[in-house]
Amino acid sequence: MTAAEFLALHAGPGFVLPNAWDAGSARILEHVGFPAIATTSAGIAWSLGVPDGGALTVDTMLEHVGRMVAAVGVPVTADLESGYDDVSTTVRLAVEAGAVGGNLEDQVGGVLFGIDEAVDRVAAARAVAPAGTFVLNARTDTYFGGVPGDPFAETVERAIRYVEAGADCIFVPGVVDEDTIRRLAAAIPAPLNIVGGLANLVDAPTLFSLGVTRVSLGGSLARASLSFLERAGQELLDSGTLGFLDGAIAYADLQRRFGS
Repeated sequence: MTAAEFLALHAGPGFVLPNAWDAGSARILEHVGFPAIATTSAGIAWSLGVPDGGALTVDTMLEHVGRMVAAVGVPVTADLESGYDDVSTTVRLAVEAGAVGGNLEDQVGGVLFGIDEAVDRVAAARAVAPAGTFVLNARTDTYFGGVPGDPFAETVERAIRYVEAGADCIFVPGVVDEDTIRRLAAAIPAPLNIVGGLANLVDAPTLFSLGVTRVSLGGSLARASLSFLERAGQELLDSGTLGFLDGAIAYADLQRRFGS
């Protein structure tokens, strides 16, 4: 699937975009049947034993993105955080790694960029990866990090400016109220991406009914996997029993799934 075909998913009734953190998790999600996969910067960081939030260099992050791209036959869109030190270079490297799209945040360390600076960063990303060649998902943390005043008005203003600068999709994490999600979907002149499983536990069908186009999971699948690992380890330590293996995929089945 090309970037144009991935973008076409955003014109449909809505789709779920799961977030992988390594080549193996990407292969499993492809096997399940998802038409596209996103990466999660949080999951990649945790898989390397460090916290989320800028602990990894852009080269390290995109090395892992490239491994995921190489492991699957479906398109991969990359979590590019805030674009690291140079948005243009980061997007160019993401394209070279084979990503068909990317998220671009408008904050660092929980502090929002001024709206004009954030717009310039979206425009810089679009200039490196022209429309139709890369699906640019502009993320605003107006709800996730909080803003003084009315977050709804600030979100819509930023979203409109980001779309005018070239964004294909607008990502608003941290929204939990269904009415607010419905109002955002109606007010934003582009497909709306809402993350499920973080602050928001609304299921995907409900989000689609509210006007959301793209439902991603962020680090939720990675968290679930690591939570299971912790529980399994605790069972082994406490009792030495193997109950955690109930329902586990057989070795031979995994071998087949990871085969060429």
